Amino acid sequence: MNASRKKILVTGGAGFIGSHTVVELIHAGYEPVIIDNFSNSDEKVLKRLEMILNRRVKCYRIDCRDLALLKGILEKEGEVFGIIHFAAFKAVGESVQFPEKYYENNVGSMEAMLEIMEAANISNMVFSSSCTVYGEPDSLPVTEEAPIKEPTSPYGHTKQLCEEMLLKELEAKKINAVILRYFNPIGAHPTGYIGELPLGPPNNLVPYVTQTAARIREQLTIFGDDYNTPDGTCIRDFIHVVDLAKAHVRAINWLENHQTGGAHEIINIGTGKGVSVMEIVKTFIKIRKKKRFNYTIGPRREGDVEQIYANADKAKQVLDWEAKLTTEDALRDAWNWQKMLKKLS
Repeated sequence: MNASRKKILVTGGAGFIGSHTVVELIHAGYEPVIIDNFSNSDEKVLKRLEMILNRRVKCYRIDCRDLALLKGILEKEGEVFGIIHFAAFKAVGESVQFPEKYYENNVGSMEAMLEIMEAANISNMVFSSSCTVYGEPDSLPVTEEAPIKEPTSPYGHTKQLCEEMLLKELEAKKINAVILRYFNPIGAHPTGYIGELPLGPPNNLVPYVTQTAARIREQLTIFGDDYNTPDGTCIRDFIHVVDLAKAHVRAINWLENHQTGGAHEIINIGTGKGVSVMEIVKTFIKIRKKKRFNYTIGPRREGDVEQIYANADKAKQVLDWEAKLTTEDALRDAWNWQKMLKKLS
């Protein structure tokens, strides 16, 4: 196989992080093949990817847990170098309300991926994990050596379980993997053609901010201002989605150079800087250059961690990756994407 055109199966590749990663994979010379059931994404993303890339991206509309269909696709596609596994439900608050939905989908999709990797002789995986596996951390910034603690949400627990399943497979030296524990992706592609577009009311902060500014939502509710932080609101490590997408490409690069069976790394992907929810709102107001922004303070939300941000040194050492874009860049791109939606629809 030509190294510059290696095929990468991207589950959830039409989603927010997946679509940006598809762009970066093609820029880096890989051939992504999207698998997505569009349960939390829009098929219009495919046309918008074509606008960015000036070419079509192959996509199969199936649930990645459907092994029979997946096997048929892989037989048709031929040799696949690896899988980037994004497909998962990802809203902390929703997972508290509907835990069964999260266990069935998130854990079930990992089971299917591991089974299909063995059946189709695919040796490499990049797994989309999360800083939620750390729970409420003992110290900050969080390193990869921090203990895996009691999860604060079913979503976090599903990521812990998926990591455990993958590590068991690695012990058998059947595959190689990079587990990326990333923090809070925000922003959009600088073209404004793709970005975060939840179906229904957003569960994540920044799309709710931009939709409130666009008067799609009446107001933003900040969940709690009585935390033990400088301004009382939760602190997160907000990373631009384009930076995050590039980290996945670097992880594939790493796997190309580590084909020993059982080779793996667990790596935080973040900026290394904590930013509060209130700081996000104030920065957005500054970028938009309008003082009026409708928000209110509500009660704390079940499942939320008070504060967490990454120590990203290992990503630099192992993947030669670091975040380049700022919070301001991410919010500016997210607002540009929100404004572009009317033109794109």
